[in-house]
Amino acid sequence: MFTKILIANRGEIACRIARTARRLGIKTVAVYSTADARAEHVKVCDEAYWIGEAAATESYLRGDKILEIAHITGAQAIHPGYGFLSENAEFAEACQAAGVVFIGPPTSAIIAMGLKSESKRLMANAQVPLVPGYHGADQSPELLREQSQAIGYPQLIKASAGGGGKGMRIVQSLDEFDAALAAAKREAIASFGNDAVLIERYLVNPRHIELQVFADTQGNVVHLFERDCSIQRRHQKVMEEAPAPHMKPALRHAMGQAAINAAKAIAYVGAGTVEFLLDQSGEFFFMEMNTRLQVEHPVTEMISGQDLVEWQLRVANGEPLPLTQEQLKINGHAFEVRIYAETPEHDFLPSTGTVQVLITPDTNHSVRIDTGIRAGDEVSLFYDPMLAKLIVWGADRTQALQRLQAALSHYYMGGLNTNLAFLGQLARNPDFVAGSVHTGFIEQHRAELFPAPSTPPDEVMAAAVVRELAHRQTLSSQTQSQTLDPHSPWALADAWWVNQLPIDTFTFQIGEALYPMQGVKRSEAYYVQLATGEKLLRGECIGGDEWQIVLGQKTYRIRIVPVESAWLVFWEGRVWQLHVYDPLQAVNEHTIPSGGLTAPMPGVVLELLVKVGDPVKAGTALVIMVAMKMEHTITSPQDGSVQAIYFQVGDQVKEGDTLLSLE
Repeated sequence: MFTKILIANRGEIACRIARTARRLGIKTVAVYSTADARAEHVKVCDEAYWIGEAAATESYLRGDKILEIAHITGAQAIHPGYGFLSENAEFAEACQAAGVVFIGPPTSAIIAMGLKSESKRLMANAQVPLVPGYHGADQSPELLREQSQAIGYPQLIKASAGGGGKGMRIVQSLDEFDAALAAAKREAIASFGNDAVLIERYLVNPRHIELQVFADTQGNVVHLFERDCSIQRRHQKVMEEAPAPHMKPALRHAMGQAAINAAKAIAYVGAGTVEFLLDQSGEFFFMEMNTRLQVEHPVTEMISGQDLVEWQLRVANGEPLPLTQEQLKINGHAFEVRIYAETPEHDFLPSTGTVQVLITPDTNHSVRIDTGIRAGDEVSLFYDPMLAKLIVWGADRTQALQRLQAALSHYYMGGLNTNLAFLGQLARNPDFVAGSVHTGFIEQHRAELFPAPSTPPDEVMAAAVVRELAHRQTLSSQTQSQTLDPHSPWALADAWWVNQLPIDTFTFQIGEALYPMQGVKRSEAYYVQLATGEKLLRGECIGGDEWQIVLGQKTYRIRIVPVESAWLVFWEGRVWQLHVYDPLQAVNEHTIPSGGLTAPMPGVVLELLVKVGDPVKAGTALVIMVAMKMEHTITSPQDGSVQAIYFQVGDQVKEGDTLLSLE
């Protein structure tokens, strides 16, 4: 077995690989960019080396630099994780030439599956069923347009060289084709350096089922069962489970055999994933093969009892597969949710900021967290917005889902937007609970998954009131102790008035909404006016940021964390940020000029599609931004003309920055 490996990746996957290596007694070498100097993966590895500036092209994609560090440190093998160089055939070849083992498949397999058009041809020869479409090498716009008409609508334009939802566009009619093709090619060249696309019939609301395959150098190939990855946004997975719900044994066998045939067709070695679309009719079609470990591999580990990274290391070391197909069994059910820095209610746009608060559920044999994020870490716009993965196991789907719901209710992050509340809504959705999943699930259930903004519940407001009153009492005591006459009633700095009730008055601000609060102290309790009427209120800190609150006849526990001039209140899987409103400082620093258009997310200006003076119609594309591997087009909300442009191509912008103004 290897004695030292280099992990050519970052974040949660680098930490996860290091964990297995440590268990096997293998030393690890981390690489990091300037943006990741304090990252967790740097700390958990035995050695760490700076590799370049924040941009991936200057750091994690520098194969030459990675090989140089492998040589310096004496690393015998390189584990590429997923993303970055994991499916880069040139890097795999460079490793071989340098005498360093690439912990992944042969270069020939990466090349064969790296181009979707070529992979479709190979799969057709291996009699693996395919979705009808065009997978040819001729990429002339005229031919692609002809093929588009021949295939019919709806259809999917897909980057031939990529994955992860990049370079994908759904086309509903011929009128949409040219713009969708241009956008898909532009995103493909930016993400993969190759703008070739394929066009396929778009299956309406299919299920996304993938098979984990493994092969060794002795010719053995097995599958470790299926995963259902149907819950997606922007063609990217949000939640995965294994095994797939309502999967019949005959269909599992057929898909498993097709996956093994696919791996054998390209003489595969190592971990791979064969992805299928399962139509509502029960037919399944090959979609693509990922020649690497997948983000969702932990659910397979949970139901199989196997460590897939250990399998990778052993296969790369020339050892046979640890188990045969007959020895592999499904045990229980597992879910994985991906925790992203994003704003789900705003089309899942990525978010940046500092993780100021991080509270996670307890981990054990049935609850696992894979992460590379700690409290205090900065989430930048340079990398994928995934922060962590929460994985749970149960004896069956019902128990696993109950554990997932409970774990999500105890998982909190504060300081930036995340999808945690959305995941909680998803896990409780009745159709999801019933296993009625498909790739259009989120869109179909938008009304339930994105409820209209509501008034904070009494439990949240009461907790914030208790914490603010306790804070004011502390400040009052400090002020009193620092005066020349601490016993003077004028030194108390509390709510006392002459011949008046001692009413504490303040206002909470949540978003743009203001909530005036009033509380009167009587004995050891307050009577507070909430939305549902006057309530008796008291509370005490029972450790750290956890408080016990008495609200009328109800006693409950809740977490309240101070962040700058606000209270973060964590309740039932959601975080509420309540600012103490100060009218003397209520100046909006991000006031937008009349007619201005602002950046919906932090990112980089990729393309300006207009210039000053241009007339525009409602819906005209104005600016294209990119951040965290995602492209976003900003369109005109109305007819008008471009009055001013405030940024140029290549400029970095913050969320809320005014990009241009219209007249």
